Amino acid sequence: QVQLVESGGGLVQAGGSLRLACVASGNTNSINDMGWYRQAPGKQRELVATIRDGGATNYADSVKGRFTISRDNAKNTVYLQMDSLKPEDTAVYYCNAVVQVWIKMIPYWGQGTQVTVSS
Repeated sequence: QVQLVESGGGLVQAGGSLRLACVASGNTNSINDMGWYRQAPGKQRELVATIRDGGATNYADSVKGRFTISRDNAKNTVYLQMDSLKPEDTAVYYCNAVVQVWIKMIPYWGQGTQVTVSS
């Protein structure tokens, strides 16, 4: 079992910045990929960015060049630095961790943190 707790959401004006953090606890030694997803009202949850245990990253096209994902394995924490925020970035942001158990890859989710960008 892995528990994920996000922090850092809030209200910001367009063009501003926020930094999200997600701390993992529990069976953290089994965590492979970590990442951030978001869900806006009336829309499906979508990938924002992921980072592998070795550090390789992947971003949604909509956030490339504006968001940066990073990971501190010693602190079991993943961060999302969000710059040049736009109103369309408004959503609940969820932390995700994928745990490998034998041949199975099991996803875990945080409770979500609200990000609101005003125009």
